[in-house]
Amino acid sequence: MTTPMRTLSLTSWAAALVLLACSPAPAEPGAPARAEAPSETVVQAQLASGALRSAVFAGGCFWCMEGPFEKFPGVVSVVSGYAGGAEPNPTYDQVGHGRTGHAEVVQVVYDPKKVTYEALLETYWHNVDPTQADGQFCDRGRQYRTVVFYANDAEKAAVLASKARLESTAKLPGPIVTEVVPAAQFYPAEGYHQDFYRTNPERYQSYREGCGRDRRLKALWGDAAKH
Repeated sequence: MTTPMRTLSLTSWAAALVLLACSPAPAEPGAPARAEAPSETVVQAQLASGALRSAVFAGGCFWCMEGPFEKFPGVVSVVSGYAGGAEPNPTYDQVGHGRTGHAEVVQVVYDPKKVTYEALLETYWHNVDPTQADGQFCDRGRQYRTVVFYANDAEKAAVLASKARLESTAKLPGPIVTEVVPAAQFYPAEGYHQDFYRTNPERYQSYREGCGRDRRLKALWGDAAKH
């Protein structure tokens, strides 16, 4: 998910793969179809009524954070976007250049009767390196920082409790630096970013390999890595 604006410590072949992966492109032939999601009007009505809830997580490249959450029964939608900055309606170019304060995030809309917030948190932790302060994996800059945005006191308590449990195991190579902050305005990303792992699977896999994401997750979490 890296563009020419980012400085990476990659081999030249891996860097080339990453740059290729991030170019906007039509869906590759044979890309798996996504199950039809409810309309935005229906989702918003159910969110307003409390029948559905949303959670926003920043974990570096948002392409890589969609799939793990979409696998959950009870997750209605996962949308890539931006949050945490002051710039209204930011673009990918603005965020990628670090000019907005926003981070790349995913908004997870889910049915709390079918999946718990705590289960989403567990998947979140196991898909990031919470000890990395300068970005995530090969992507550097605050636009790739890790953040959990909580919507209320109950979510804040759940996040802090899960973070404390991880820290108490002393298995991580350093302190958890993931930010835990109040919910912020969410801005959906451009259409070509949505479900990129489905629509452009070859480019997506090239990015993951070139960025070393799976190798690092395996080193951190072992079999608990849930990508």
